[in-house]
Amino acid sequence: MKVRLSEYDENWVQMYDDEVQILKGIFGDNVIKFEHFGSTSVPGMKAKPVIDMMCLVKGIKKIDSFNDHMRSLGFDIAGEWGIQGRRLFRKGGETRTHHIHVYQYGNPQIERHLVLRDYLRTHPDEVERYRSLKEELAQRYDDTAFYSKAKKPFVKDLELRALNWFENQEPKKVY
Repeated sequence: MKVRLSEYDENWVQMYDDEVQILKGIFGDNVIKFEHFGSTSVPGMKAKPVIDMMCLVKGIKKIDSFNDHMRSLGFDIAGEWGIQGRRLFRKGGETRTHHIHVYQYGNPQIERHLVLRDYLRTHPDEVERYRSLKEELAQRYDDTAFYSKAKKPFVKDLELRALNWFENQEPKKVY
């Protein structure tokens, strides 16, 4: 899939909110809460225009029973897609608009995603560093697979800085 980077768009928040309403209607009382994360959740961040959403649920196995319904609404069912305990749904085909990451509440992956989001929201210097890297890599790579692989070491280091920042916060936010 081709790399598409866009300037931050305030409409991303509304796209997230609209999708939350749709997903609440599908997953019902299994949902605990939703979170907007990833680059589209960070004001000022240049991003692929794909809304990353986290849906925290009571029971992850129950989510599999919604696969046919999700497929009928145009979602690609990606299963765990490399992260144990996650269910990933992608919407929009080649011009994706949303990635729905479903986790059972308490999954250890939740914290790292949300801590990174909150860190970027409070550290504009890091946003600028990440933004610059994305622009450079988008010039170098046409395909998202190569682009994502190339930014992975930077993101790992960024996550470590974010987790260190989080550990030193008082009081800690519970994810």
